[in-house]
Formats: sequence, structure tokens, C-alpha cells
Amino acid sequence: METKYKLCIFGDSGVGKTSFTRRYMTNVFEESSKSTIGVDLATKYLEVEGKSVGLQIWDFAGENRFHVLFPSFAQDSKGGIYMFDITNENSLDAIEGWLSFFKEKGKSEFSIPLLMVGAKFDLQEQRQVDAENATELAQKHGMMGYFECSSKTGENVETIFTEITKLMMKKAGLL
Repeated sequence: METKYKLCIFGDSGVGKTSFTRRYMTNVFEESSKSTIGVDLATKYLEVEGKSVGLQIWDFAGENRFHVLFPSFAQDSKGGIYMFDITNENSLDAIEGWLSFFKEKGKSEFSIPLLMVGAKFDLQEQRQVDAENATELAQKHGMMGYFECSSKTGENVETIFTEITKLMMKKAGLL
């Protein structure tokens, strides 16, 4: 029996969410991609610890004008990935606003597993966000882990999707 999960990928515009999703779906990096309008959907099936899982990946537009749509699009998500650009410290500034959509009403904890991901790991010479600081920020906000990845090289992309899938499966009592 196959289990399906709705997974949100969210963060500010230009941080690499679409490149990350496309790299995972096709194992190809596109040097230039257009900004997402609203949301892009993709589905991928994978095997995790002997169980068949379907991921319905929702790649949200990061532009301010689309933020009003986010609460309704994020509804019924089973997991989320907050993405920022390690070469742009400002891409972390909106973290609290994005994360507020996943807090249980009246509680400080999240209703679903969330990971923080620093994108553009291949651009180390332009790094503005220290990995240690990002890890501390993820912990401070109650996220279940911090990873860095490069959609260009593919480094850690598969690992991140596998990790969030395992967290969703644990939350559902399947692992």
C-alpha cells in the first residue's frame, strides 16, 4: 500500500526552491529558471525503508504578492522545507513569517515536521550565512534539522528529500 504526503517547499523569492525541486525530480540543473507564479506541483514516488511513498511537492512562489495564497495552499501539508540562500543573509529575515503558518493554534510547536535548508552550497566563496548560525536558528525555531545543498552539483538534494520523508513517516507512525 502506497502512502502519499503533501510536502511544502517555501522561502523567499530567488533562493533556489524551483532549482532544488527540479534537480530532485529530474537530476538535472537548469542554469536559469523563471520565477514561480503561485505554486508549482510535482509528484515523485520513492521507496523508504521498504515502503512505497508518493511525494506531492508544492513549490511556493516567494514573492510578497503571493504570500496571501500560502495559508490555503499549505493546508493539509504533512511536511515542509524552509529554504534560504547561504549567499544572501537577507533571505533568512522572513523566516518567522513563513513558519507561523505551521504553528498549531495557541501552541509554540509545529503541527508537521519541518527542515531548514541552505541552498547554493556550491557558492562557498560568496557565503554570508554561517552553517553554525543557521543550525542554531533552525533549533531556536523548533525545526527538525538543518541541511545545506547545491542544486547545481546535486549535493545533499536526495538526502534532504529522504530525510523529510522519513520524518513525515515517523509522524504518521509508519517508521
